[in-house]
Amino acid sequence: MPTVSVKRDALFEALGRTYTDEEFDELCFEFGLELDEITSEKTIIRKERGDGKAEGASDTVLYKIDVPANRYDLLCLEGLVRGLQVFKERINIPRYRKIMPPKGEGQRLIITEEAAKIRPHAVAAVLRNITFTKERYESFIDLQEKLHQNICRKRALVAIGTHDLDTITGPFTYTAKAPSEIKFKPLNQSQEYTASQLMDLYRTDSHLRHYLHLIENKPLYPIIYDSNGVVLSMPPIINGDHTKIGLNTRNVFIECTGTDITKAKMGNELAYRKEKVKPEYINKKIGISETPSNLAKLLTRMCLKSHVTGNGNHIEVEVPPTRPDIIHACDIMEDAAIAYGYNNIQMTIPKMYTIANQLPLNKLTELLRTDLAAAGFTEVLTFALCSQEDIADKLGTDISATKAVKIANPKTAEFQVARTSLLPGLLKTIAANRKMPLPLKLFEISDIVLKDDSTDVGARNYRHLCALYYNKNPGFEIIHGLLDRVMQLLDVRNEENGYVIKAGEGSAFFPGRCAEVIAKGQSIGKFGVLHPDVITKFELTMPCSALEITIEPFV
Repeated sequence: MPTVSVKRDALFEALGRTYTDEEFDELCFEFGLELDEITSEKTIIRKERGDGKAEGASDTVLYKIDVPANRYDLLCLEGLVRGLQVFKERINIPRYRKIMPPKGEGQRLIITEEAAKIRPHAVAAVLRNITFTKERYESFIDLQEKLHQNICRKRALVAIGTHDLDTITGPFTYTAKAPSEIKFKPLNQSQEYTASQLMDLYRTDSHLRHYLHLIENKPLYPIIYDSNGVVLSMPPIINGDHTKIGLNTRNVFIECTGTDITKAKMGNELAYRKEKVKPEYINKKIGISETPSNLAKLLTRMCLKSHVTGNGNHIEVEVPPTRPDIIHACDIMEDAAIAYGYNNIQMTIPKMYTIANQLPLNKLTELLRTDLAAAGFTEVLTFALCSQEDIADKLGTDISATKAVKIANPKTAEFQVARTSLLPGLLKTIAANRKMPLPLKLFEISDIVLKDDSTDVGARNYRHLCALYYNKNPGFEIIHGLLDRVMQLLDVRNEENGYVIKAGEGSAFFPGRCAEVIAKGQSIGKFGVLHPDVITKFELTMPCSALEITIEPFV
């Protein structure tokens, strides 16, 4: 969830009254928000950089408020105050409208074929006759950045540029050129750079370096000019310094370029739409029995202007352009529940009686966890996602042979695939705890994920048990003994109809020191001494034995 930081005193001044911290926390809860933290600029700096860096910082109290990720209208002080004031029925719902300029004064943004091949979509708008104060200006810039981080998906879908309209002349042209052909003075710089030089300049910039990958490998870079050839911006990286807005700016030209036309146009047309919902649907889903007129009043408090139509069979809801989160009747119902107050909903016993029962696989897992801990092994819980290297290269196999489920847009290299084995997680845990006294005896019972075309989602979870022994000697007999204990607990005897072990092979194991476990007429896993290459790749120096089996056949 996005977090909005607002100055407490400025917030209370805008709301027209003061609150205690507890009262404002309760107000946030009533409105569907959460007061996450009460802090100050000095406290934040002290936590992040130490007492020395905090000297001279402001002691102004800041409220950090968690806002739902789809409520873009609440990402700034002004939007938050407006929503709360309407909720408390202190002001009416504002009406947004688009004003067409007089004939001949309209602006045009021309999109060329070259730009359409790189970042194909662009829309624009003009804010006229505005007045910035220092606080309003900072809030304006902060809102733009929050939109970039949320709905714009870190500028991958949309990049927003804001410019002082009085410093440029339309019509404007959105095109794309070779990096060497683009040269301009970027925002807050003192000289001109080519696009190639800008990429090198911003490669070490803590903020802008995160966006370079969006265009740096493209043959052409997007660029926006005015009719005089003045560069407005090179989206999605940086604006030109010539069009920089400031406290004296009165008219703002806004351009949104991107790869998703829906996100780019969101709110641009200021269009309202009507939805109809049945009162009995809202009452039934929430568990209340309010009249249609009361429900309409509740929705109006959530900035959804509503009234009863017909014979009271429907409520007509007007969805403003600031509420793109309202997609379905259930979204309207949710807002009615928030306005009614979750704490005001009477608790009732469900009319359908059921008897809860633990899933057999989970019950078996809990029983095994207790006994493995009693055997002297320490349980760990590792990430379900890992890198491709962890489950392939480091274990001496190829990624194509693992049936791994890959993440389409991994945030980091550490979370590229769903794990196909619990072993890498245990080895990484050992590597992070090498200073602990030996021996280290760890285990984990969790799910792995493998591709499976026979399922509706194309993958399936399997419950595995993995144990690891790390010491100056391999401890093969320790792991073998643990296997015997597990089989004893599962009431599987070491005989013809029980379980047997036979010589096996595995890329992660030392040749001749690997055994395959056969139970219930099928192979359930392997155990043995890990190969020195595997140990080295996980930055370990001692020999290691491991066991990994599936426990699902024993349910």
